[in-house]
Amino acid sequence: MPKSLDIKKKLSARSERVKSCDIHPTESWALAALYSGKVFLWDYETEALAKSFEVSELPVRCAKFIVRKGWFVCASDDMKLRVFNYSTSEKVKEWEAHTDYIRTVEVHPTLPYVLSSSDDMSVKLWDWEKGFQNTQEFVGHAHYVMAVKLNPKDTNTFATASLDRTIKVWGLSSPTPHYSLEGHERGVNCVDYYPSGDKPYLLSGADDKTVKIWDYQTKTVVQSLDGHTHNVCSVMFHPKLPLIISASEDGTVRIWQSSTYRQESTLNYGMERAWALAATKESNKIAIGYDEGCVVVEFGNDDPIASMDGTGKVVFAKNNDIQTGTVKGVATDESADGEKLQIAVRDLGSTEIYPTSLSHNCNGRFIAVCGDGEFIIYTSQALRNKAFGSALDFVWSGRNTGDYAIRESISRIKIFSNFKEHKIVKPATASAEQLYGGHLLGVKGSDDAVLFYDWEGEFVRKIDVSPNAVYWSDSGEMCLIATDDAAYVLQHDVAGTAQALAMGKGDAEEGVDGSFELLFEINEKVTSGKWVGDCFLFTNSQGRLNYSVAGQIQTLVHLETSSGGATVHSILGYLAKEDRVYLVDKSMNITSFKIMLAMLQYQTAVVRGDFDAANELLPMIPETEYLVVARFLESQGFKEEALAVTTDDDHKFDLALELGQLELGLELMGNIPADESETTESQAKWKRLSDLALSQSKFDLAESAALACKDFSGLLLLYSSTANKAGLAKLAELANEGKKYNIAFLAYFLLGKVEDCISLLSSTNRLPEAAFFARTYHPSKVEDILSLWKTELSKTSTSAADALSTPQLNPDMFPDFEVALKVEQMFMSNRNMDVPAGKYLEAKGDLEMDLIALVKASGNGNGNGNGNGATQQVVEDVVPEPKVEEAAPVSPAVDEEKLAAEKLAAEKLAAEKLAAEKLAAEKLATEKLAAEKLAAEKLAAEKLAAEKKAEDDRIAAEKKAEEDRIAAEKAAAEAAALEKKLAEEKEDEELADEFADDW
Repeated sequence: MPKSLDIKKKLSARSERVKSCDIHPTESWALAALYSGKVFLWDYETEALAKSFEVSELPVRCAKFIVRKGWFVCASDDMKLRVFNYSTSEKVKEWEAHTDYIRTVEVHPTLPYVLSSSDDMSVKLWDWEKGFQNTQEFVGHAHYVMAVKLNPKDTNTFATASLDRTIKVWGLSSPTPHYSLEGHERGVNCVDYYPSGDKPYLLSGADDKTVKIWDYQTKTVVQSLDGHTHNVCSVMFHPKLPLIISASEDGTVRIWQSSTYRQESTLNYGMERAWALAATKESNKIAIGYDEGCVVVEFGNDDPIASMDGTGKVVFAKNNDIQTGTVKGVATDESADGEKLQIAVRDLGSTEIYPTSLSHNCNGRFIAVCGDGEFIIYTSQALRNKAFGSALDFVWSGRNTGDYAIRESISRIKIFSNFKEHKIVKPATASAEQLYGGHLLGVKGSDDAVLFYDWEGEFVRKIDVSPNAVYWSDSGEMCLIATDDAAYVLQHDVAGTAQALAMGKGDAEEGVDGSFELLFEINEKVTSGKWVGDCFLFTNSQGRLNYSVAGQIQTLVHLETSSGGATVHSILGYLAKEDRVYLVDKSMNITSFKIMLAMLQYQTAVVRGDFDAANELLPMIPETEYLVVARFLESQGFKEEALAVTTDDDHKFDLALELGQLELGLELMGNIPADESETTESQAKWKRLSDLALSQSKFDLAESAALACKDFSGLLLLYSSTANKAGLAKLAELANEGKKYNIAFLAYFLLGKVEDCISLLSSTNRLPEAAFFARTYHPSKVEDILSLWKTELSKTSTSAADALSTPQLNPDMFPDFEVALKVEQMFMSNRNMDVPAGKYLEAKGDLEMDLIALVKASGNGNGNGNGNGATQQVVEDVVPEPKVEEAAPVSPAVDEEKLAAEKLAAEKLAAEKLAAEKLAAEKLATEKLAAEKLAAEKLAAEKLAAEKKAEDDRIAAEKKAEEDRIAAEKAAAEAAALEKKLAEEKEDEELADEFADDW
């Protein structure tokens, strides 16, 4: 097995015995049929149980996906087949299929058929388009039929394995077998077909502990594989890799080369007997069913093995077959981005090694195929052998046709020039782990660094970063180093490096100083990439196709991902003449996306600040893409340029407001169709325009914009700030009509229209608020409002209505009510008087004046007077005539000494109140401190008790653990003795009856 096919465990799920397993071809799901009667659906990416199905009280021996229907079919020991929808968990069908245990089922890849084999020695064909009717029965075996397998090259034929020691080959249209294969010494448990068309091979595993490869045309055994120490339960040709895999009751899964039949590896996960295997042709993963659960492993990675040259010719590998096609001209302007391209494919031939990588040289004339520690260079047109050899790694030079390098060992690199060995390099690192080709030769060291050499073998630079890949631009001036979590874009001084090397200025440890300069980082995991000029196209680990210009990341499209969210696409290449980037997924499907070269070059020029070049490139970009150009310019901070380019009115409006161009914004709002003027979006635009106009003190424009979007709050601020009485009156009416009653109320209140305030509160059924408002600002209306309130309240509570007091019925509950009425008259007669802002300093004292106290002090405080000359004098004092420069002298009726005495008494009372509050606060602080101290002492005692209890528990646990350990050792010894005894008895039984059912 190639060293690049490292085995990684993706899932290890413990459960009851797994008798069968299957893998979904597109989702990260493994299906497990359990001996307990359940079927589990595991997600091997998240290692979680996605779904569980209660199928039967008896064992379920087989379960298989029917992907195109979204079902799975399962067979259980109650002799029934059941079909479930694995998305909805709904049972689609259940029926009794056989008269004995059903061993396995097989799903036809194209026709609506399911085959089932049973201990009743028959195989049956079921058609789900006919309601799972049994349309054919196949009889011919003399013992249990353990397995059935369709031929992938001829799906009208299938093979069966039986405990009668034979393998039989059948046709779907005939109830009798075509022929039998005999050669196993005991019962045959499993069978599989070779997946590709070049070998007519069958694979079988039996209770004689062997795996046999058959040529079903000559009906002879090609090879017998020995190694298992117990019954072989499941075998398979891996559909994608050159591997044979076998599972046995000895607990091991063995892996063999399908060409040399050499055993490469043995898997043993300590989960007792291995019963089942499953794989798909789309991935390198296999599922294994054990006595104690299910395991999913991955061989290497399943990245597509494909390469594209600069003209659009694609070469890719399927197993050992090399195929080619061209994407040039396939994707048209009418083609939807992301659609699978229909490419005409032709065979180039087969390669002697199993490919793990494939790459074109710089001009596309040659391709290198690598795998199994070897490389072969072919001509790309006819697959003629040009050169070959042994190598751990192979990379092409980015300059000359026949220049390449190989990693011969961890300490020896060979550079070839024009297909001839040119120089041997011994890297200055403990271990050379990987090579990277391109403008310079990169060597990944074991010290988490990459060493760059020129193609003459001269050391250029050591960079302390551990790369996954290195990507070079065509000019050799840009280099991107991709790591596990980020990517670093470096600028390479080509001329300076060459001059320094020629003059011998390179340092032996660090190389040429200044040869590389870090430009920027990309904080994403780059999974594949391609330089287009100075722009880098790449896919990231989240499945996005992005491009980077000077560190600015632009997302082109969100690609499809696996169920775990990982990317499944790789960039094949870019065709400048078609302005398209081509991607390939893990199933070798090729898609493309439109990315204009002129756009990339324009953006590169903008980032560099070369607007002359950018302006020359702009006419080459279609106007349909100008919005994309404008948004890019905006992201770079060039908003004025973006405003000049954009063709979208919404974007133009946003930019105009950001640049403070109110007139342009107003013009754009005038272009909005009448049927769209009332939309939420239009209203929001008017609001933004109003706010900007207000910030620039353009009040007329702010007012008209606020009226257009009915921004009543903004209008209230504007009118109240500018003392616009007419505007407030208009606003009150508009807000009332628009049911913005809070705005209308405030507008009326600011205008002094207390009658309208009370009317608004009454009309909105806010009668309690209206009553209290009237009591404060319009006492003459109190009686009327209370009458309405009592009437309304009596509908729900008569007693509550009767409890309301009125000034007429309960005058003693309305003190100074007559005084309030006189103050109201004073207010009403003067509320329309305007005081200029220039008189603020003279009038500000009146704002704090207590009119009620003044009226009472004028001799009308008993509440029974009707007013006199003194009251009128007070009115004149409170609201002076606007043309009077100085206030009139205070009336002699005011008792100044009395007011002074009252003020002194109030101050004394306030001081006493403050002292009392201070004393209460000090007392509260003392009590709080005592409570905190008591709580701290209690907490300390509880902590000490908890520590003591924890120590006692620890001692008790250690004592119990020691007792359990002794008991466990004793039980284990007894179990081992019993198991040994049972094993001996079982071996005796097997020798007594060679047809014993080991299942």
